[in-house]
Amino acid sequence: MTLVLRINIKYLIIIQLILCPKLLLPQSQIFNPYSENLLGKKLKINMIPIDGNQFKMGSSSKEKGRKNDEGPTINVLIDDFWISELEITWDLFELFLNREIDKFKPASRKIKLDIDAISGATAPYVNYNKKGYPVINVTQYAASQFCKWLTAKTGNYYRLPTEAEWEYACRAGESRAFSFGNNARKMDDYGWFKKNSQGKIQRGKLKKPNAFGLYDMHGNVAEWVLDSYDAKTYIVWGNGIENPVRKKKGIYPRVVRGGSFKDDINDLRSAARNHSTPSWKQRDPQIPKSLWWHTDATHVGFRIVRPRDEPKMDELDKMWVPPKKEY
Repeated sequence: MTLVLRINIKYLIIIQLILCPKLLLPQSQIFNPYSENLLGKKLKINMIPIDGNQFKMGSSSKEKGRKNDEGPTINVLIDDFWISELEITWDLFELFLNREIDKFKPASRKIKLDIDAISGATAPYVNYNKKGYPVINVTQYAASQFCKWLTAKTGNYYRLPTEAEWEYACRAGESRAFSFGNNARKMDDYGWFKKNSQGKIQRGKLKKPNAFGLYDMHGNVAEWVLDSYDAKTYIVWGNGIENPVRKKKGIYPRVVRGGSFKDDINDLRSAARNHSTPSWKQRDPQIPKSLWWHTDATHVGFRIVRPRDEPKMDELDKMWVPPKKEY
């Protein structure tokens, strides 16, 4: 009787594992949504899992508002990653700025970096930031250093998305102009742009999310990605590329995606590309100009990703942006 019971329990466990293969994985490898809670403050970042796949990057020559730097369309393969549900808010970035919660760390961290060795940001020269709103005016370097700090703080690896990851997440399986199709009149439901924002940045999560559950991928603030800008990027990459990223040494131009509250609706399309310019630091009085802030980029923020397959310790820096002095 006891033997029969043990055998039945054994086969029951096997059946459960077949039906629920996630039970075979350690908790850290289960690919589910999660919240990154920041010890020392009651703030968190909701992370959404994105199943990787092949998609067509760029836009068709027939797409309304399409620009030449969006083509030719190419097939791109993307690996699994998590991406933040919202753009990073000022409340969150301020934690990196003042560093008051650095001493609060999880008892066990997967990645162990010296948090004290990570460069601290200076205060913004002109501060337009408000609690609960996306952080703005940050440089690509500042956004990337926030990711590095967050990695050291939590033990999970974070970085900016690549341009390809960003477009894949924005499209959410949709090949047409916007994540909700071609009907631009629906943008009032999904994003903030020139005609509905009253010329102001808005709080996150006031519009509908895309099919992946991501808010404000269209509009509100444009978002930094890792890539340097090149009008011929897709020609250089060619068709059938895996997890591409295009990084050059120059500070300008670097890519921002998604359009903003200042932009026309065509600039909010999933394939639309924009980039940084030196004019974004026009009012910065410092010499050299700030590593951390663009005084005149009130339309630019960022969101973060965490790849499912994390890099090895000696490769962490490859996808973080190095510092470089401005003119």
